[in-house]
Amino acid sequence: MSSQETSPPTAAGGLLQSLILAGPTACGKSALALEPAERIGGEIIAMDSMTLYRGMDIGTAKPSAADSARVPHHLIDVLEPWESATVAWWLERAEKACSEIVVRGKRPIFVGGTPFYLKTLLYGLFPGPPGDPGLRKELEAEAERDGNDRLHARLAAVDAKTAARLHPNDVRRVVRALEVFQLTGQPISAWQQTWDTPAFGNSDKPRPPARIPTVVLELPREELYRRIERRIEAMLAAGWLDEVRRLRDLPRPLSREARQALGYRELLEFLDGQKTWEETVERIRIHTRQFAKRQLTWFRHLPVCTPIPADATDVCDRVLAAWGC
Repeated sequence: MSSQETSPPTAAGGLLQSLILAGPTACGKSALALEPAERIGGEIIAMDSMTLYRGMDIGTAKPSAADSARVPHHLIDVLEPWESATVAWWLERAEKACSEIVVRGKRPIFVGGTPFYLKTLLYGLFPGPPGDPGLRKELEAEAERDGNDRLHARLAAVDAKTAARLHPNDVRRVVRALEVFQLTGQPISAWQQTWDTPAFGNSDKPRPPARIPTVVLELPREELYRRIERRIEAMLAAGWLDEVRRLRDLPRPLSREARQALGYRELLEFLDGQKTWEETVERIRIHTRQFAKRQLTWFRHLPVCTPIPADATDVCDRVLAAWGC
């Protein structure tokens, strides 16, 4: 069997020389990544779909200037908040960043909590059909007219597996799942059966997952929720609402992706007079906990991930050992 058949095309460049540190929101992965990165001469690539956007700083917990001075960070502040990005767009730029880091004699380290980005790094993109702008517009209009819950219920009727992992307010992915079903007659969950047969490239031959050492930080659920509470309080105290107000007042409207960012959506609705402040803060808490729970579910279904307690006293040494460093 040729090397073309046994390794994914992404082996070119630096992707397969990279390392991954993932975990749920508020587990402390961004801060924890700094020490191992310094010890092995690493540079960090953000594996986060919202730190891509300029001006969305407080609510996305971007690394501070001091953190970026300690360890170079990549794929942060690369889009305007009215722009959109697909996972394919992100993967292309991630591969480019990896190659450039390796050329400098450094080690690429992906750090973040966007599960689909993680799955794409390890297993590739599923070969689903291209988008249908007309159908997508029709489905989005249906959600606007009948409500997100109705559209989500429609998805559950044809693809219960996908509906179970998508929140009704994740309209973009609900629409995509329905779009795939209507275009192909198969649920998107059937297309995405790539946990052990990744779809890098267009070959229909199964390929092994990319051998990228992957660590997922874990915390007891109660401690994770306490950290989420403290983090939300700190973000609000740091001026998160003012940040959202500035974004709302930009000359161009936020993209659909940016508008749906966790916490930003709720604060925008508060500024529009849809909710009280108390309701808004409580909804941010609830939605953040729900998001963390969904992240954990995704990570547990990725068999190549090595779980490590985020609160272990020797967590840095454990991470490096799991990476084989």
